[in-house]
Amino acid sequence: MKGKDKAALEALSINTIRMLAVDAVEKAKSGHPGMPMGAAAMAYTLFAKFLRFDPEDQSWLGRDRFILSAGHGSMLLYALLHLCGYDVSMDDLKAFRQWKSKTPGHPEYGHTPGVETTTGPLGQGFATGIGMALALRHLAARYNTKKHTAIGERVFGIVSDGDLMEGVSAESAELAGHLGLGNIVYLYDDNNISIEGNTDITFTVNVAERFGAAGWQVLTVHDGNDTELIEAAIRRGISEQERPTLIMIQTQIGFGCPEKAGSASCHGSPLGSEHVRETKENLDWPTEPMFYVPEEVTRHFAEIVEEKKNYVRTERDAMEEYTTGNPERADELSLIAGGKLPDGWEKALDIPFDQEKKTATRAASGEILNSLADVIPWLVGGSADLAPSNNTYLKNYSDFQKENLGGRNIRFGVREHAMAALLNGMALVGLVPYGGTFLMFADYMRPAVRLAALMRLRVVYVFTHDSIGLGEDGPTHQPVEHLAGLRAVPNVAVIRPADSAETAAAWKIALGRTSGPTALILSRQGLPQLDRTTYPKAHEIEKGGYTLTDPGGKPDLIIIATGAEVHLALSVCRALAEKKVNARVVNMACFELFDEQPEEYRTRVLPEGVKRIAIEAAAPFGWEKYVGIDGDIVGVETFGASAPADVLFDQYGFSVETITERALKLIT
Repeated sequence: MKGKDKAALEALSINTIRMLAVDAVEKAKSGHPGMPMGAAAMAYTLFAKFLRFDPEDQSWLGRDRFILSAGHGSMLLYALLHLCGYDVSMDDLKAFRQWKSKTPGHPEYGHTPGVETTTGPLGQGFATGIGMALALRHLAARYNTKKHTAIGERVFGIVSDGDLMEGVSAESAELAGHLGLGNIVYLYDDNNISIEGNTDITFTVNVAERFGAAGWQVLTVHDGNDTELIEAAIRRGISEQERPTLIMIQTQIGFGCPEKAGSASCHGSPLGSEHVRETKENLDWPTEPMFYVPEEVTRHFAEIVEEKKNYVRTERDAMEEYTTGNPERADELSLIAGGKLPDGWEKALDIPFDQEKKTATRAASGEILNSLADVIPWLVGGSADLAPSNNTYLKNYSDFQKENLGGRNIRFGVREHAMAALLNGMALVGLVPYGGTFLMFADYMRPAVRLAALMRLRVVYVFTHDSIGLGEDGPTHQPVEHLAGLRAVPNVAVIRPADSAETAAAWKIALGRTSGPTALILSRQGLPQLDRTTYPKAHEIEKGGYTLTDPGGKPDLIIIATGAEVHLALSVCRALAEKKVNARVVNMACFELFDEQPEEYRTRVLPEGVKRIAIEAAAPFGWEKYVGIDGDIVGVETFGASAPADVLFDQYGFSVETITERALKLIT
């Protein structure tokens, strides 16, 4: 094809993307047309000339990952997925933002074919992509050979002004630069517009200097419609393997709209029918019909996709040779791709804990984690600078650093938000990731935890120092409302084990779950071990809640507790027995798992007509559904204080005497 004809076809293709986005937003009567109009040229260049993918095999491990971090511009991605042959039909584009459509307002992983991660909350896609890049480099170091590329490493994304304003982007960018993740190429849609207007009112940082200081290669394209300049910059980004790359592409939001281009008015609202007509006329585009795709554009994308499929076929053929020569690696890759774990991995949980020794569940978790690491090679993670306190360091394995990509200990630094977002990216490419910090700092992680839950990712959060039992560090570090907050997030299993064996059971649940993340809530203080001979049902927490001890028949009272307070509940039960009160103790280690059980089981554990008292050193919010309107909750309704843990528990009413008195008052 001659240069002039090629340029004309590219321009026609780019305008097709623009107009599909404009028409979809107009039909939906809501959405963000401006970003797709301005970024269409860079997106076309990336998809047409660089991305390696097969729309008919989205699980191919060699594929490139693309992230639209500026998820509000979702129609840009949907238009490209449609044109590139993914299962996103024209009817799907016409159903943009409608009930049960494949094209929701922001991209959703697992919902729309071709979407690699859920985005929308700004900064999350940026950071998740860095987690992907880290994980892919780690997997490539383990599985790729000089002759075969089993794992594709490259991560591309389109990011916005808003993405770069968010703190999580700064946290994760610093880490990416430190780790030398040269498999990242982000295209920055530098249009200087946010919802409120020109970014001059809030965002005057020198982005190039900021990212350069963080260890990134920064390139600039002054014309966001010049595909040759964009192509050259992307090639430079790909060739730079020691540093991540940010390409600052200067664009005009709403390009093509005579009245609204360059203004905030086209950021988050339809152009309006009159402005749509003017835009189409300005770009020499048919005003009717809507959702028009020229035949030559359809053929052009079909040729592009066929070329990509041919590349993938060649790679698949090469993988047959890889499988023959590397059967063990190939088997592991098959498990990773399927989200499975090695046969017999549960045996690593059979740790003979000292039954006579009080052990903090954080310490027990550390032993368990190290045992699991030996049998699950793709169990990888770390802590937000608290590994010695969280017990999350894998002692037999090295650190992941730019010079050691096979390391399994991730040093996230004091970056809780970035850690949680990176864990999402790591999970999305097949690792089994974990991240540790104090429960208090779960607040810093919440946006990324929510997205992990929305995507139903297998991520494990190791939250230690779980209550006022933290002691002398005081109220700034003592979680109160955090358990209730985590329990409020759908799809998150919040497990608070009562001893070492229950901690092992909690890890088994966490790694076996494929329906969402798990938060392990672990103590700083040492806890006694539950005696299986005295309590034969101890550690059976796979159902979330279970009867730990029962007087037989209908009890006079049910005492419900979690974690460290289970031992307190047992002491209260014994004190009540001396007063001729038959009490049942229920260990409610995980609300979510208990609520999933059949009604018959739940009623058997918590029979109707029996008064109930709950004990947990946290905010009482949420316990009402288990104790009922006539029950009692022993919780923490204020912030904590600085004092030794035993003093705090006594002062806050967590003593056998105080709770026994409350229990007797409840049933008399």
